[in-house]
Amino acid sequence: CGTYDAAGDFAYRVGLPGKSGVGGGIIAVVPGRCAVCVWSPGLDERGNSVAGVAALDLFTTLTGLSVF
Repeated sequence: CGTYDAAGDFAYRVGLPGKSGVGGGIIAVVPGRCAVCVWSPGLDERGNSVAGVAALDLFTTLTGLSVF
């Protein structure tokens, strides 16, 4: 499923739109500013990188760069 069926949950938790791959990579976009890529192979039940989602969540928390 990755970010297909769980796109809303991902965006709400992280605060950015993103796309994941089955290899553990995630790319998230800070509109008009930058893109952030993370990679870690440990996947959750939806197929998203556990450490990658946590890293993006921490990134948006610390920087305040969120679309919400």
